[in-house]
Amino acid sequence: MKIVLVHRHGPGQFVHLACHLADAGWQVSFLCEAMNVRLPGIRTLRQPVTAPPPAIPFAQYHQDVGLKAARTLESLVREEGAPDIVYGHIGWGSMMFARDVLPKTPLIGYCEHYYHATGRDVGFDPDDEITLAKRAQLRVRNAAQLTTLDQLDAAISPTKWQKSAFPAAYHHKIGVCHDGIDTHRCQPNPNASLTLPDGRVLTARDQVITYVARDLEPYRGFPTFIRAAAKLAQQNPDAQFVIAGGDGVSYGQARKDGRTWRDVMMAETQIDPSRIHFLGQIPHDQLIRMYQISSLHVYLTYPFVLSWSVLEAMACGAPVIASDTGPCHDMIRDRQNGFLTDFWDSDALAMKMAFCLTHRDDLTPLRERARKTILNHFDLRRCLDRQTTLIENLASGRKSR
Repeated sequence: MKIVLVHRHGPGQFVHLACHLADAGWQVSFLCEAMNVRLPGIRTLRQPVTAPPPAIPFAQYHQDVGLKAARTLESLVREEGAPDIVYGHIGWGSMMFARDVLPKTPLIGYCEHYYHATGRDVGFDPDDEITLAKRAQLRVRNAAQLTTLDQLDAAISPTKWQKSAFPAAYHHKIGVCHDGIDTHRCQPNPNASLTLPDGRVLTARDQVITYVARDLEPYRGFPTFIRAAAKLAQQNPDAQFVIAGGDGVSYGQARKDGRTWRDVMMAETQIDPSRIHFLGQIPHDQLIRMYQISSLHVYLTYPFVLSWSVLEAMACGAPVIASDTGPCHDMIRDRQNGFLTDFWDSDALAMKMAFCLTHRDDLTPLRERARKTILNHFDLRRCLDRQTTLIENLASGRKSR
């Protein structure tokens, strides 16, 4: 069987699935502008890079991305025939013209995020001004997804909340299945340790508050976290704060003054720099050790896509304090397998952080329920089995026609 996975920057959410299918004997190809990691036995079909907005309008950008992806698929078909199935992210336009190249090939879409002008990430900040231009931009960004959804045989969204953003008319096409968390690799380890840049070694016996984001920015609640950390640091001289993430902007917009949010928040809060440890973007094995030694893990997010980090922290048995926002409701039950807190309220977050440190020994049942939640609903093996079943059924249906 031959599958083409489509993602602007591979492998993205398909990393586990690609390896799983390749191990099962599938011929796996990635159609992408750039491949961020090398995966053994998996080939890359590179399409030309399209300059992202604002260099060109979104409608033109999505069309250009889609046409380049379609031409790459067309070349593949000429050289070796059509693949048995194509599974691709629909967010950048890459799948817009796949049906025009492959009229009989089953197509699956990955539905990550559908934009809304209210009720989700846009407008969540009370200071946001939602102009007509902004609303129009969001509608145009969604147009590429709607054009693609019309052509798909099936689609997958990683969580119920993320699926709910898409128009109800397409819900019959969209199943819910997460990419999967490797619960064998992400598991509790009472003997874990983490070496900090200054050489100090932290273990589960220390009071360690962890925070992880791709980049330290408002979309993932970094300002609220630092304000709460500064308040807790004044009350608790033993608490150590360990932070992983870069100083760029993954979501939202960069500051107009050019400063990083780390610099801004350190200056605002005046937190003792010896108490807070910035690790930058670190290898996955170090992230896991962070979760394993964590006395509590803080995860804050706008109503936006759910991060793998919070699920991995739960799988490692870390008590999680998460924002009381839509993405977190799919896995956190307040005071059952974690804690929910107001995204903007740094005082409330500081109080809950203090509670977790004071009652560390009482949180064992909560830690166990957190890991059980991941095992039951987000375990990699279960997720791969569900995805593979869908892919095999669609591909077999094509073979039988």
